[in-house]
Amino acid sequence: MKILNYGSLNIDKVYQVEHFVRPGETIATLGYDCFPGGKGLNQSVAAARAGQKVFHAGCVGADGDFLVSVLQESGADTRYIKRTAGVTGHALIQVAQSGENCILLFAGSNAENDKDTIDAVFSNFEQGDILMLQNEISNMEYLVSRGAAKGMQIMLNPSPMDETLKNMDLSGITWLVLNETEGLELTGENEPEKILANLLERYPNLQVVLTLGSDGSVYKSAQEEYRQPVFKVKAVDTTAAGDTFTGYFASAMVEKMPVDKALELAAAAAAMAVAKAGASVSIPVRSEVEDQLVVWKA
Repeated sequence: MKILNYGSLNIDKVYQVEHFVRPGETIATLGYDCFPGGKGLNQSVAAARAGQKVFHAGCVGADGDFLVSVLQESGADTRYIKRTAGVTGHALIQVAQSGENCILLFAGSNAENDKDTIDAVFSNFEQGDILMLQNEISNMEYLVSRGAAKGMQIMLNPSPMDETLKNMDLSGITWLVLNETEGLELTGENEPEKILANLLERYPNLQVVLTLGSDGSVYKSAQEEYRQPVFKVKAVDTTAAGDTFTGYFASAMVEKMPVDKALELAAAAAAMAVAKAGASVSIPVRSEVEDQLVVWKA
């Protein structure tokens, strides 16, 4: 079983601030860093550092070669990344002293994923392989339909949310990994139990992983339900927490790990990422996570 992550590649420009900028306000930043990022890149790095063979597909501009290097150094296969003449996607990220963040995203070359290239990439994968998707690149509906038609297991992180995604048929999705805000957008419900019930009523074969911030996460399918609390750490930067969780959970699914153990592993990795600054650079390797789990569970 292989993992194909057809995902975004971004340059993250991170500004440390006392508080998020309010309408009409100008503030001085407390610091600046530039990191490799993008939900797609982060999730590929997480799955690779968790020990899986991950193939990343997507687009970068002329200024994005260092993003490809980051993926390669993490152990991901980058043969399906296409260079374009445009500007690489990038994000302007404010990180408040509380550790919370808000993000302004420019798609750039992430909007240049065309159907012919997608078809060429898919020809190298088979039924049962895992297709990881987020909503930061072009042709999302086509990617979902092609993956489903090929019999791939699709893990979708519906972020950032838009009208196309809200109206998309999710019947071909195997795992939907989302947070409460995205759950509200998809279902109109703001209570976790109601979000889960709504999604499974509409898509009985769906496996939902709902992340709940400081309240941990919950997995629910038609057959079973598991809850996972967070591992408490001092939050430095939450930027890659969700992506780390998703990448590690995907890795656990490749290993056919029991869901409760998969949630525990993903939660531990996410907690360790939160404790460090940056997006992909904060994602731990599998041995570090397993060692830390021994400490936390002692």
